[in-house]
Amino acid sequence: MSGVPVSAYLALALILFCIGLYGALTKKNTIIVLISIELMLNAVNINLITFSKLGMAPAITGQIFAIFVIAVAAAEVAVGIAILLSLYRNRKTVNIDDMNQLKN
Repeated sequence: MSGVPVSAYLALALILFCIGLYGALTKKNTIIVLISIELMLNAVNINLITFSKLGMAPAITGQIFAIFVIAVAAAEVAVGIAILLSLYRNRKTVNIDDMNQLKN
């Protein structure tokens, strides 16, 4: 990690975050939205680890926070897929626009 400048890691994280944000805001498929959120969380992990290793005061705290972000992302996927399967059984679609009404 020492040969690559910090700006390269930050640019990579920025590009990944922007791609994830675009996917989360524009796509209609719920699975693609979940993947886009995962991409944004991974961009955050790149930033956390970059500043942890190459920041002003290198420490392990950024890496520990990255592990927590990975755990939260795993829980988010598990809950999201469970909700998605339940909605698919009732509505027969994974389109976000079709999932805007509450059931009585």
